[in-house]
Amino acid sequence: MQAQLETLSALERRLSISVPREEIAQQVNARLKRVAKTAKIDGFRPGKAPMNIVAQSHGFRVQEEVLGETVERAFGEAVVEQKLQVAGYPRFEAKQDSSAEGDFEFLATFEVYPEVKVGDLSGIEVQKPTLVVGDEEVNKTIDILRSQRTRFERVERAAETGDRVIIDFKGSIDGVAFAGGSSDNYAFLIGKGQMLPEFEAGVIGMKEGESKDVSVAFPADYHGKDVAGKTAVFAITVKNVAAANLPAVDADFAKSLGIEDGDVEKMRAEVKGNLEREVRFRLKSRIKESAMTAVIEATPMDLPRNLIALEIGRLVEGAKGDLQNRGIDPATVPFSPAMFEAQAKRRVHLGLALSELVEIEKLSTQPEQIKAIIEDLAQNYEDPSEVVAWYYESADRLSGPTNMALEDNVVEFVLSKAKVTEQAIGFDELMGQQGQ
Repeated sequence: MQAQLETLSALERRLSISVPREEIAQQVNARLKRVAKTAKIDGFRPGKAPMNIVAQSHGFRVQEEVLGETVERAFGEAVVEQKLQVAGYPRFEAKQDSSAEGDFEFLATFEVYPEVKVGDLSGIEVQKPTLVVGDEEVNKTIDILRSQRTRFERVERAAETGDRVIIDFKGSIDGVAFAGGSSDNYAFLIGKGQMLPEFEAGVIGMKEGESKDVSVAFPADYHGKDVAGKTAVFAITVKNVAAANLPAVDADFAKSLGIEDGDVEKMRAEVKGNLEREVRFRLKSRIKESAMTAVIEATPMDLPRNLIALEIGRLVEGAKGDLQNRGIDPATVPFSPAMFEAQAKRRVHLGLALSELVEIEKLSTQPEQIKAIIEDLAQNYEDPSEVVAWYYESADRLSGPTNMALEDNVVEFVLSKAKVTEQAIGFDELMGQQGQ
């Protein structure tokens, strides 16, 4: 075997590899002899057909198999010989027809891993969000829990913001009905943005049994292209108006949250404890994101396109699986690689940078770290001890918490080197509850 290496770009390489055809012919003949021992060919007993007949029947397939194996083996040997680190999968192509005289020659085009050097982290700024859980945050959380237990009671008055209404409506544009513009017994909450503002404004003030026409202008960027930028008239009939009835913060409410004796103060303490754990988790996620961004900024590099493409494929499959879990057919949702490109690039960049950082700084994990993470995860379940035992039953199950512990150590290392600025963050912003 002979191999010549050519540099095509910063990361792209091409190997020109030649293998003596006699070597390939010997392998083909040896394999045909093995095939001949069991070959079933019409007119001959199994294993008794002449070699020329076996070659006519199985020769093409055997030669293709041998060539494929030869390409893989020769490429692997050339990579070792040239001390190359291949990123992703190579692209093979023959330089000449396989039936031609002379050596069998092929090209292998591929990418190599970039040289990774983690820069000086001391000049990188990292934002560290902070939030202390107090009475205000506990009260907001209790209000959310109350709203989740809202009961709606029928009222004999005009509809107001916050009411739930049940309506029939029929929409038309220039007197012609349009797809999705009509529904019977449709329920929605006024003021939650479920309907267009003009539609909701038209319903406000209507009573049960009342009907009227409401004109609604669809925005030019409305997701329904057939009606975007057009004005529709909706014939609306209100069938039911119900006012929200929030539960009082009392013993019954506390019991509904699992406090057996109905002690409201115990309930508040439990809500606060759960909230502190959730806030701690979210703050940790944000700090981790900032630290990882710092690592990326300190480690500029060219990214192998092959690795990005592979990561995009994983992200697409993950998105499809998520849709299936929610009962949505992935075939009904258009997926474009461009949708995942930025995320894929970040993941590839981060993966390469972290591998180098962990190696050069000799970062590792300790059993007590892993145990603490598992115990924290287990707090979300009814029987934490059972969950802890489940993790320790399998090395594969421990890999997740182990990786989490290693990431924690990376974050701590980055924070110890970078310029860290603490910044107070609002409760609603952290919990993603703006507008509630």
